[in-house]
Amino acid sequence: MKKIKVLQNMASVGVVAVIRGDHPEDAYKMSAACIDGGLNNIEVTFTTPSADVVIKRLVEEYGDRAVIGAGTVLDPLTARIAILAGAEFVVSPSFEEETAKMCNLYSIPFMPGCMTLNEMKEALKFGADVLKLFPGSAFGPDYIKAVKGPMPYVNIMPTGGVDLNNMDKWINGGSLAVGIGGNLTAPAKEGRYDLITELAAQYVAKFKEIKGA
Repeated sequence: MKKIKVLQNMASVGVVAVIRGDHPEDAYKMSAACIDGGLNNIEVTFTTPSADVVIKRLVEEYGDRAVIGAGTVLDPLTARIAILAGAEFVVSPSFEEETAKMCNLYSIPFMPGCMTLNEMKEALKFGADVLKLFPGSAFGPDYIKAVKGPMPYVNIMPTGGVDLNNMDKWINGGSLAVGIGGNLTAPAKEGRYDLITELAAQYVAKFKEIKGA
């Protein structure tokens, strides 16, 4: 049941904040700023030092109003560490069979990076719930339209190259949701977490506008 709620929240909010921090505290503050702006789908990447500690802290403090997941998960061991820390979804830059099995074991949504139709087909065979198109900038919104010709049922989330100006093209092209990283969290370099909150609110509002909600 929880898995369904996670996927429903992702589809209803339409945006996932991709958090990459140089330090655990940076990642925590960026995540908190996004949640304060109403962007409650948070992906803490494992390129962040002590990412599992950050995930655990966020789940404890914001678990009642945000969905906290793990990103840049490259293997089943990292997936298990993330899940035991409380991660509610797992994102990987590529498809890996054993990681998919680990996520299925714990009934956690798995979102692997896929580029070709063949990669997508294989990921779906192992129960991938959402397919991450990365880097989105290398393909463009029209690619999703093309994929949905032969595979209309596939759920795709582009990450990389998505911003407020082109988000409508991605969503209208058939994306379930979009992942936003540097375009959202750049103000953290200047310590302006307040600006991240403002941007997060703009992304959430933009999705509602696009969907006519």
